[in-house]
Amino acid sequence: MALWRAYQRALAAHPWKVQVLTAGSLMGLGDIISQQLVEKRGLREHQTGRTLTMVSLGCGFVGPVVGGWYKVLDRLIPGGTKVDALKKMLLDQDYLDALITNYYLWPAVQLANFYLVPLHYRLAVVQCVAVIWNSYLSWKAHQL
Repeated sequence: MALWRAYQRALAAHPWKVQVLTAGSLMGLGDIISQQLVEKRGLREHQTGRTLTMVSLGCGFVGPVVGGWYKVLDRLIPGGTKVDALKKMLLDQDYLDALITNYYLWPAVQLANFYLVPLHYRLAVVQCVAVIWNSYLSWKAHQL
């Protein structure tokens, strides 16, 4: 609980920085899980550069873009009702190439996220779930 409270304090003091670092850290964790648990590479065969690429992608793209997108969604559709959450979830589904696969995970996550989670925690919630998604994407992208 102390770690969670420290995270909340840091998020309140520096929301943008913490959200970006959270996205990068959890994308890196997703790649580590992919390499170690899915691909069973072992520590000697772990591709550190690949993990750093995922961290960089999270910090440089996913965190800023998705965090900004959630702010836009909240301005476009203010409110926290179930209908508002459904509208936000429908607007959020815009990646056609991964759309079919993501329907197994993201609609339910985003409905709960937009309905139950305050704005400043949404990116962290999504990034926690995204550890699973990123593990899948990393594995899929690096299949030989």
